[in-house]
Amino acid sequence: MTDVTYARRGERELIGTLYEPAGAGPFPAVVSVHGGAWTSGDRFGTVDLDEALRAAGVVVLAVDFRMPPEARYPAAAQDVHAAIRWLKQHAAEIKTRPDLVGIVGSSSGGQTAMLCALRPHDAVFAAEANAGADGSVAFAVGCWPIVDPIARYRMAQAKGNTKLVAAHDAYFGDEAAMAAASPQRIVASGEAQALPPVLIVQGTADANVTPDMAHNFVEAYRRAGGAAELRTFAGQPHTFIKDGDPAAAAEAKRVVAEFIVAQGDMLCLQK
Repeated sequence: MTDVTYARRGERELIGTLYEPAGAGPFPAVVSVHGGAWTSGDRFGTVDLDEALRAAGVVVLAVDFRMPPEARYPAAAQDVHAAIRWLKQHAAEIKTRPDLVGIVGSSSGGQTAMLCALRPHDAVFAAEANAGADGSVAFAVGCWPIVDPIARYRMAQAKGNTKLVAAHDAYFGDEAAMAAASPQRIVASGEAQALPPVLIVQGTADANVTPDMAHNFVEAYRRAGGAAELRTFAGQPHTFIKDGDPAAAAEAKRVVAEFIVAQGDMLCLQK
C-alpha cells in the first residue's frame, strides 16, 4: 500500500491509499469510496474489500474526502471526481489504462460513487482538481448504496433514527440537495450523462435502506438503457462484507472482484 496526494484544497491535502497488484497488467482500476453517512469514516473503512480486489488483480485507490463539518454537498463528489481523474492521469505508472478505470462505493459512498458515474461531465465537479482528465468511469459498483437519499431520509424520520436524520441534514442541508444528488432520480428522469455497467450488492436484512431501494434503482437503470446487475445476500445486514457472516462476505467480495475483472477483460478485448 502507498499513500498519495490526489488533490489539494488550499492547505488541505486529500489522501488516497493505493493498492497495486503484482504483475505487469494492465489491470482494471477503481476509486474506492467509503461509507459513514457522509459524515464519518475514512479510507481504511473499506480495507477488507480493497485488499480482496488487489489480490484479484485490481488497482484500488481508496480515498479520503471532505465531510461535514468541514464541507457539505457537493464537496465529497467533487473530491471523488478529482480522484477518478488522478487515477486516469497516473494510469501508466500504476499498470492500468484510463479506459479501465471504474468506481466502487459502500453505503453513503455508494451514493457518491453512483452520482459521479452518472454525471461525469457535470460542471459542478469537472471544474475541480485534475480537471485535465476525463471524469467518466467504465463501470460502477455499489455495495448497499444509498441511491435514493430522500427515501432513506424519510425512512429514518419515520423510525426516529435521529443520528441518520442529522447526518443527512449535515451533509445535504435540505431535501432539494438530496434530490439533486439522488442517483435514483437522475436515472429515472433521464438526466444521466452516462450509464456505465453497474453491479449492486445488497443484503436482504439491511435496516439502513428501504427494502426496495436496490431493486428500484436497478429496474430504473435498465429502463433507461443501462446494464445493471443486482446480487442479493439473504439475511445479511448493512456493511456485511465487513460485519456480516464470513461466508457471505467472502462470496460478496468474489462477486465484486469477478464483475470488475470481467469488465476489464471485455475492455481489453475491445481495444
